[in-house]
Amino acid sequence: MAFSSPKDKYFGVWLIFFMLGLGTLLPWNFFMTATTYFTSRLKDSSAAHFSANQTEAAGDHRSVLEAKFNNVMTLCAMLSLLLCTCLNSFLHTLIAQRLRVMGSLLVIMFVFIVTAILVKVPLEPLPFFSVTMAKIVIINSFGAVLQGSLFGMAGVLPASYTTPIMSGQGLAGTFAAFAMICAIASGSDIQDAAFGYFITACAVIFLSVLSYILLPKLDFYQFYQERNKKLQSGDEQNSVGLTNTEIKDTAVDQRRQHDISMMKIFKKIWVLALLVCFTFTVTIGTFPAITADTKSTLAGGGPWDRYFIPVSCFLLFNLCDWAGRSLTAVCMWPSKDSMILPVSILCRVVFIPLFMLCNVQPRFYLPIYFHHDSFFIIFMVLFAFSNGYLASLCMCYGPKNVPPHEAETAGAIMAFFLSLGLALGAAVSFIFRALV
Repeated sequence: MAFSSPKDKYFGVWLIFFMLGLGTLLPWNFFMTATTYFTSRLKDSSAAHFSANQTEAAGDHRSVLEAKFNNVMTLCAMLSLLLCTCLNSFLHTLIAQRLRVMGSLLVIMFVFIVTAILVKVPLEPLPFFSVTMAKIVIINSFGAVLQGSLFGMAGVLPASYTTPIMSGQGLAGTFAAFAMICAIASGSDIQDAAFGYFITACAVIFLSVLSYILLPKLDFYQFYQERNKKLQSGDEQNSVGLTNTEIKDTAVDQRRQHDISMMKIFKKIWVLALLVCFTFTVTIGTFPAITADTKSTLAGGGPWDRYFIPVSCFLLFNLCDWAGRSLTAVCMWPSKDSMILPVSILCRVVFIPLFMLCNVQPRFYLPIYFHHDSFFIIFMVLFAFSNGYLASLCMCYGPKNVPPHEAETAGAIMAFFLSLGLALGAAVSFIFRALV
């Protein structure tokens, strides 16, 4: 006898997944958009005091730690994300979902409390650099476990429930970029602005914890969880009445079936997995390593010089990325079997030379073809929107290519390849930046 699913009353489950998606990437985005604060702590002690309204020194005058901060930060973040996502892909059945999600959120919140405290603690550049990288590794390691768990949880729900996670992750960057712009507009000291960043991140993560506590109490979520448990427990009933020897043989067979099952599931979604990997390799290979070093040709030392990167790079990227992710809630074109999807994703590689030929400074090899700020802004809109929309399509289609009882594993595999793309992008960003 079939039972129809209850309605998602007041879109409660959708909003909770949105909040959890927001909590997943907000910590990383607050680190990434607070680079002005971090690089200020890496200057000589004589240059330690400056406000959020001051521009950075020219690239020639930067210390080694300052110059390499963005690349090393991205590499540490994405490698830890990849390794822990890989671990999560294989161990998600051994560790309780509640422990994975709640534990990750609490660890991330603790790291941000420590980060907020350290804003007021003086440290030499090298120890500060090392501590910062360690914190980035921790938040992204636990962020990977959280992200993989969320996509796995969404995999047992209707396809549209992957969208709020992707949309929430997109809004995280927008929120962080907007906070940076507000700090610049206020003219406040950079340390006070940074303290506000990290306290805000703590508050959002705390709201994510409350949201997750509420999730199991909602009828809509309970229905799909119970349905998934019934599908998974079907095989277990066949083991009733077996002898000890038969039980051991069955256990061995189940382990073999699990290994085969992982490969079997991967074979069903490998195209989508590789596509989402390539999408993020192109994106992280370019943003922020190249885009954040682009200079305005119109500012002439005026106010726009201070706002150009926060607005044209970080805010614009995150707004358009969020718009692309959110569009999949109402439009899912092209279909998962269409050749338009892979062709569109492969065509995004053209953004790499386009950004390299903008006014990126300092530069040593390539000429500048796109001097005007408008070129950079147009490229950024197309780059960010295509990233959000195409990646979201792949993440939505992946778990739906397999039966419902395999959807959580498929979601974890897709999350792993997403993280692999981020790590590969971080690695090639060193090469792309060196070629400019």
